[in-house]
Amino acid sequence: MKLVEVTPRENFRLYVCYDDGASGEIDLSAYVGRGVFAAWLEPGFFEQVRLAEAGHPEWPGDIDLCPDSLYMQLTGKRPDEVFPRLKNLTANA
Repeated sequence: MKLVEVTPRENFRLYVCYDDGASGEIDLSAYVGRGVFAAWLEPGFFEQVRLAEAGHPEWPGDIDLCPDSLYMQLTGKRPDEVFPRLKNLTANA
């Protein structure tokens, strides 16, 4: 799955859409004011999100989020469901 669209919404929510059809809003308000995400408190900053060429959401100042984490949050899938080869790796560990 690849992130193909990211759009800011009110109250620190992002609309995301993936190439497998998964789409919806993700609430990021729990991150606001923490660490690098303190920048989101600046008026208009959160709205500057864009889809980076590498396929992740990013903001000015090298602030970004992992698209795989967002996908799992959106779909409720576990890492081994998103990345089936992980099952084999952990079984052999």
